[in-house]
Amino acid sequence: MSIGLEHFLLLSGVIFTIGVIGVIIRRNAIVILMCIELMLNASNLALIGFSVFSGNPDGQIMVFFVIAVAAAEAAVGLALFVVMSRNRKSVNVDDFNLMKW
Repeated sequence: MSIGLEHFLLLSGVIFTIGVIGVIIRRNAIVILMCIELMLNASNLALIGFSVFSGNPDGQIMVFFVIAVAAAEAAVGLALFVVMSRNRKSVNVDDFNLMKW
């Protein structure tokens, strides 16, 4: 049995679904960031799968941009959460209502 494109896409879909469920259910800001990273990695896996099975390296090039965006998102998100946790003493997203009037 060889590993085909459908295996890559099935694994990517499962990982993406776990990330979406984590974002919807969890209330801890750090866990939500990790779930967003899971979703980005699932899209990376799908892009790599399409790239390998089509023989076109464009998907692999796109993965580098997604990784760069994920690193920037993690750095900015963690910086915001550090500042908010110092002010509120919590990383629960329900407590972050600083933007409300």
